[in-house]
Amino acid sequence: MELAVHFIDFLPGDPAILGPTLADAAKAAEEGGATLFTLADHFFQMENVGRAEDPFLEGYTSLGFLAGQTTTIDLALLVTGVTYRYPGVLAKVVTTLDVLSQGRSMLGLGAAWYEREHTALGIAYPPLRDRFEMLEETLQICRQMWSDDDGPYHGKHYRLAETICAPQPIRRPPILIGGDGERKTLRLVAQYADVWNSTTSDVDELAHKVDVLHRHCEAVGRNSAEIRKTVAYPVNPFDDVDGYLKTAERYAQLGVDMVNTGPLPGNPDPVGFIRRLGDELAPRLAEIG
Repeated sequence: MELAVHFIDFLPGDPAILGPTLADAAKAAEEGGATLFTLADHFFQMENVGRAEDPFLEGYTSLGFLAGQTTTIDLALLVTGVTYRYPGVLAKVVTTLDVLSQGRSMLGLGAAWYEREHTALGIAYPPLRDRFEMLEETLQICRQMWSDDDGPYHGKHYRLAETICAPQPIRRPPILIGGDGERKTLRLVAQYADVWNSTTSDVDELAHKVDVLHRHCEAVGRNSAEIRKTVAYPVNPFDDVDGYLKTAERYAQLGVDMVNTGPLPGNPDPVGFIRRLGDELAPRLAEIG
């Protein structure tokens, strides 16, 4: 079982410490054996984490910064909001991250949800049905731009005259889709994703979601084993390390091979927490599966 570290709490205070703290967090994750470092794609802090007015750094600028601070760990947003960037620009941004990181980018993508920051910053917030249509078209556009086909794309929401992407990525960025919606999200996972990140941490409910994904894969003629399964498990493992590992073992039985956790909101020492993950949790997770 692999460890991913999700970093979402940029602590209030002197803005000058945000960059060094973020760099130290990613380097601590890499040195501790984590294989993926993720940030959330927001412009305001999420209100289930803190106040909208709390510090929050733009995601892809931050990942570009971290590409120069790390050497082996994969870098991604968990997940990119489909409404925030035109698909062709998004493909170019992720490609640039991949080239500069020497093949360590991943495209995490979702339908977006934080209405307040859309309204505040003047970003269109279409109905959910439209956002899912935009999500599927964005997946198609990114896959086309990372192929030999640089011709046009004509969809309901997006029209591109050309899909040139030069340079191409060093490694075609794996496509991660996050979420558990049984009718739309898991259908898109089955059809387009290399990686699925579930936000369902309850083992029995997760088993049901895995079964739904299997059925969607059968419907599109795909082997579900081709899709890497990961789980966001945002609890403090040090409250009960043995219990955490037992849950991870049950995840592994469902085909999950990565758990994603990180410093919980308000932790005054996020870097120290990540170092502890590397010292005390990552080696034991590695024995699972």
